[in-house]
Amino acid sequence: MRNIVFLLFTLSLTYSYTQQEKTLDKIINEWHQNAANAAFDAYFSITTDDFIFLGTAPEERWKKKAFMTFCKPYFDKKTTWDFKPSDRLWNYSEDGNTAWFDESLETWMQGCRGTGILSKIKGEWRLSYYNLHVLIENDKIQEFISLRKKQ
Repeated sequence: MRNIVFLLFTLSLTYSYTQQEKTLDKIINEWHQNAANAAFDAYFSITTDDFIFLGTAPEERWKKKAFMTFCKPYFDKKTTWDFKPSDRLWNYSEDGNTAWFDESLETWMQGCRGTGILSKIKGEWRLSYYNLHVLIENDKIQEFISLRKKQ
């Protein structure tokens, strides 16, 4: 009997996490699609007031308002980015109010990775942090270092 109860409990947890992951995947997929569609308000509507975006360049650590100012001309001209995510993996805090993920991205820069943090605020998930980084194979790192040293 205890085995049956344990099995049902495990299945219910699996179901809830699967449903939660579907919900969170939808949010992040729409966020990426909003960028591709140059939907400025929709893109920023899921972010927290203290949202941080780390870009690929060393100086790119954007607080939300500065990132909005930087992005606005691209969204207005419809010259935004179109990242195609795959292989997203989720992790959760014990209380279930924080979720973080990493994902592979196909971009104009070729393969990239994104990592992000979502927080549940007043029952709604909001993106509070996103880090976009270019992937470099270990056997190419010396060449990359040489390129960065060039003036």
